Amino acid sequence: MRVLIVDDEPLARARLAALLGECEGVELAGSVGDGEAALEAISEAPPDVLLLDINMPGLSGTALAQRLAGKTRPQVVFCTAYENHAVQAFELGAVDYLLKPVRLDRLRDALLRARQRLTVIPRGPTSYLHGRLRGEQVRIALDEVVCLLAEEKYVVVQHRGGQLLLEESLRQLEEAYSDQLIRLHRNCLVPSQRLLGLKTLSDGRVLARLGGTELMPEVSRRNLPTLRKLLRMG
Repeated sequence: MRVLIVDDEPLARARLAALLGECEGVELAGSVGDGEAALEAISEAPPDVLLLDINMPGLSGTALAQRLAGKTRPQVVFCTAYENHAVQAFELGAVDYLLKPVRLDRLRDALLRARQRLTVIPRGPTSYLHGRLRGEQVRIALDEVVCLLAEEKYVVVQHRGGQLLLEESLRQLEEAYSDQLIRLHRNCLVPSQRLLGLKTLSDGRVLARLGGTELMPEVSRRNLPTLRKLLRMG
């Protein structure tokens, strides 16, 4: 399991590297001092896990985690000196939240959780949705879908390239792709790999953070416990 350290403090990076040397089955993929350098390192050779500081100049750890959307996203373990970011960290789907100075036993526990997430059953062949675009039959890979919204007699598929109309109901789609789609509320489904976290507004409403888009659909109270459980489980 390859681990990339991202921290603006050289001493903190050195300590984490030394601790990783005492963890079995772990390879140090690199050690960088800011979020932009981390993005470059990830694009060149994606690690399995990030040991990620939160308060860094420029791109913060939480902002970096939000940017790392999609199925190739590394598992994130936040390492910070501050306790007040824990809720946000877990809303972003973090594996664990370690307080500095990081203890070896806590690091080993976090890496074990990350390994368990990485050994989830592999994805099967690409699934496609079939619908209509300007009167013609077309298909779109489920991996390209951002969300599915029920509108009158049709379901509107929001995807990276635009929109697509489906004649199936949300319920039919939810049953057909039960292992890949999750419900946010009665009029909205999203691919499970899109869900990055949850944002609670001052009025109590909860929005879903989705990878690869600025769209943040609202989550119903009924579905909120399921989504929180899904984020905890990765």
